[in-house]
Formats: sequence, C-alpha cells, structure tokens
Amino acid sequence: MQNGARRSPSLRQRLEAGALRSMVTVIGALPRSMARSLGAGIGALAWQLLGRLRNVGLRNLEIAFSEKTERERRDILRGEYRSLGWQIGEFCKMRGYTAAGASKFIRYDGLEHYLAAREEGKGVLVLTGHLGAWELSSFYHSLMGYPMSLVIRRLDNPLVDAFVNAIRSLHGNRVIHKDDFARGLLTAMHQGETVGILMDTNMTPPQGVFVPYFGVEACTATALARVALKTGAAVLPGFLVWEPAENKYVLRFSERLELVRTGNPEADIEANTALFTATIEAYVRRYPEQWLWVHRRWKTRPPGEGAIYS
Repeated sequence: MQNGARRSPSLRQRLEAGALRSMVTVIGALPRSMARSLGAGIGALAWQLLGRLRNVGLRNLEIAFSEKTERERRDILRGEYRSLGWQIGEFCKMRGYTAAGASKFIRYDGLEHYLAAREEGKGVLVLTGHLGAWELSSFYHSLMGYPMSLVIRRLDNPLVDAFVNAIRSLHGNRVIHKDDFARGLLTAMHQGETVGILMDTNMTPPQGVFVPYFGVEACTATALARVALKTGAAVLPGFLVWEPAENKYVLRFSERLELVRTGNPEADIEANTALFTATIEAYVRRYPEQWLWVHRRWKTRPPGEGAIYS
C-alpha cells in the first residue's frame, strides 16, 4: 500500500459506526431528562460489567485519596460513571441544542477572563481535562459564538471519528488531531485563535515529563507549555462542571495563569507543566466524582520504578 493511502473501513467498523448513529438518533429524540437518565443507566451497567476499568478507577482513587475509606472511594467512582452517563445523554442531544435552550441548564462563570485573554490577540490556550462534561464544554462555547479548536486523539474507527467530529464542529469548532497538533497549535496562536487542550492523560517521554499529580509522578505532555512560552499566548483554565445545588452545568474560566520564565527553556517547560497539572488537580479535588478515574494516568513510570497497575 502506498504511503498516505487509507484502507476501506472494515465491516466491523461500519457496524460500530451504524450502532453509534442509531444510539445518538434514538437517545437524541428523547426529552433531555430521559436522555440523561438513560445515560446514567448505561453508566451503572458499565460499572457492573466492566470490571477491568472499575479496578483501574479504584486503584487510581487509592493513589489519589489514600486517606479516604474504600467505601468513600467506591462512591466517588460510582459518581464518575453517573457523570459519564449523563455526558452520553448530552452528547446524543447536542445536535438539537440552541444557544437559548442550552443556556437554561448551562451558565458561564468567569467569561470575562476568557474575553480579556482573547482581546490580547496572541491566542488563548484553554487548559482543561476529562472533568465534568468536556464534550459539551467546547460545544456550548461555540454555540454562544466563541468557536475554538480542539486537540483530539484520532479515534481508531475512522467512521466513528468522522461522525463524532462532525457533531463537535457544528457551530464552528475545528478539530486538530494529535498527530498534527504541534503545527496546528502554532498556526492557531499566530492567528489569535483559541485552542482547548485536554492535558490530563498519560504520556511517554520525550513527549512528556514527570510532574506531581496527587503527589505521585505522572508523565505529562509538555506541548502546552512549549507553545505558550514560544508564542506568549494566554493559558486559561476552563472546565464545564456539574453543580448539584444549581441543577445545571457551569462553564468556569479561571484567571489566566502566570507562566514561569527563568530563561532556562527546559526548566521552564517542566515548571509550567507542573503548574498546569496542579491546576487540574485542584479542580479534580473539588469535583472528584466528575473526573475520568478509569484512565491509567500513572501508567508510565520513571526509570527504576515498578508498575502501578497489575
């Protein structure tokens, strides 16, 4: 096969994509409350059936919250499955959302921080993670007139990848795949655009460096720090989290982060990567039931350390 040529989708990939389209259509036709309830049911079923993921989540919670009881950690993980289920319901409904309709159950907090950073004209890097309703976050922001680019890992199934990205991009968002994100990030910053980066996944050297996350060294991507230091773009924490007291989501933008600049490039990259990771940790500590605990965040270990996951 010639370089750059793509294989035709397999039968399995076509079936997977067809099943996803059907699910989105069926759940999307339900009232929002029913869609979220059905999603929560799917999450509860996943808790029961997917033992390997459940064990990863419990191991991560043991690392992050060793002071909590096993019961407390299990309750947090059950909350995560419910949160993921709600996000399934929201994703299936997103194609029909309008600015006025979505604003009934989503509000901004700190939008002025985003607007001030955007006005500087050097680009905005939104520091975010797999917390709350991250798919709905950028979608709502674009729905309100603020489209952005998203750094996304290409899904294994190209038909599913295209379908999901089409929904993400309905209101002007643009997808930057991770296999082309360095060039895409720099171009976007030079044009004064906004890019959202999910920065809470396990990496491997040399793309990542080890910085503390819940007190344990975690290999973390350095691209955000490199681009921010090179371009002068503003780095702004942004998360869409569920606030039970309000019975709605809040898209919260914190004040821009002040970068460490000592003149030592590699030291500055590591220091700022640690700063970004600590910022994510602070949000996760505030909303522990809404983070993706089933991801093997500490899989890559420093030289000489044993595996964390069995």
